[in-house]
Amino acid sequence: MSSVKLGLSYWMQLFLIPIYCLSFLIPRNPKLWLFGSTFGNRFADNPKYFYLYCNQFHKDRKNGGIRAVWITKQKEIVKLLRKNGYEVYYRYSLKGIWCCLRGKVYIFDNYSKDISFWLSGGAVKINLWHGIPLKKIQKDNCFDQVRNSKKWSDRWRYALRRMTDEKPSHYILTTSKKLISIFSSAFGTKRVLTSGYPRNDSLLSEKISNLKTKQEIQDEKRLFKIYQQEKFEKIIFYMPTFRDSEEKFFHIISFERLNRYLLENKYLLCVKLHPKSKLEKKFHELEKEKSPIIVLHSEDDPYIFLKKADMLITDYSSIFFDYLYLNRPLVFFDYDKEEYLTHSRKFYFDYNKITPGKKAETMEELFAAINQGFEYKQEWEEQRLYLKEKIFGSTNELASKKLYSDIINIIK
Repeated sequence: MSSVKLGLSYWMQLFLIPIYCLSFLIPRNPKLWLFGSTFGNRFADNPKYFYLYCNQFHKDRKNGGIRAVWITKQKEIVKLLRKNGYEVYYRYSLKGIWCCLRGKVYIFDNYSKDISFWLSGGAVKINLWHGIPLKKIQKDNCFDQVRNSKKWSDRWRYALRRMTDEKPSHYILTTSKKLISIFSSAFGTKRVLTSGYPRNDSLLSEKISNLKTKQEIQDEKRLFKIYQQEKFEKIIFYMPTFRDSEEKFFHIISFERLNRYLLENKYLLCVKLHPKSKLEKKFHELEKEKSPIIVLHSEDDPYIFLKKADMLITDYSSIFFDYLYLNRPLVFFDYDKEEYLTHSRKFYFDYNKITPGKKAETMEELFAAINQGFEYKQEWEEQRLYLKEKIFGSTNELASKKLYSDIINIIK
């Protein structure tokens, strides 16, 4: 789509303001909870796992349960959920529009537009977000042009975007009371819930139902087939965050040497890139017959695969916080840290203090960090357990169970 068409479609939304105002007049059903993710494009992250939990444990409305409905722009998601017996509607269908007008609770992981901002007047909005921030986010991110524009022209340009984004009236979810101040500052609200992230329930309990896309099932089978056939001994996951300098990875790593190192040590390297990454095609070119590298689809749900990782290599991605649940070795491949801090994001924490694992900036350092991580598994264990307690607090109870109770109390 051309920039002119994008601009027109963006400003045409002004005509929807009367609809938004009228949506406040529609009586909303407190038993109807709507779920969505990533601007309506994915079945993923915290909303996915909380939706599955609600359908598994709170579906009986006669006994105080709720009606959990997924709203999406993607017809493939509609097919997937309906095939598996879940209630889901295409956002622009009559039933989808009606649910958006009648639903009392909106549950999402970016903004209410994950479901439908323009039909959300009067709904209780619960933002489950999509990660514990190591990097500064939203209003705290000085590089964010939408919320921290330096020019008046940019402030005007992004005015409509800010209007349809987060609001002080929204509830925002985090995992610990120690993180309340960060989320309150970033989202400009005092309505911070500390129930924990539903997606992490899958790391704690086998009883929580899951639902996989066709792509995820294929990737899972492919991973196990390669692992068993080639008799690898360890699976190492590489899950970097998205940033403009990600291309630099290919300037640092010699894939001939990487392949040789992995094969000599019987390590299978599983690469899962950020959905926004532009390098997936380039990484797929590394997959060859009997290669020790496998690349998962960037849209795959990482929480389906995370428990299979004997070690996680990352950089500034919040995925490492969740990996603390498994208490396994971490390596931080931060080859562009100074560049990232200068041009992309600042951090909330002292990076070296809060990252419980070896750091590497070169290929040689990376190999050494992997070796030490497996050889001295206990070296960082105390720091991992301390950080897990600080970030997540007590993990005896499922986050979804606590969140459900919190939302029930809110709408009462």
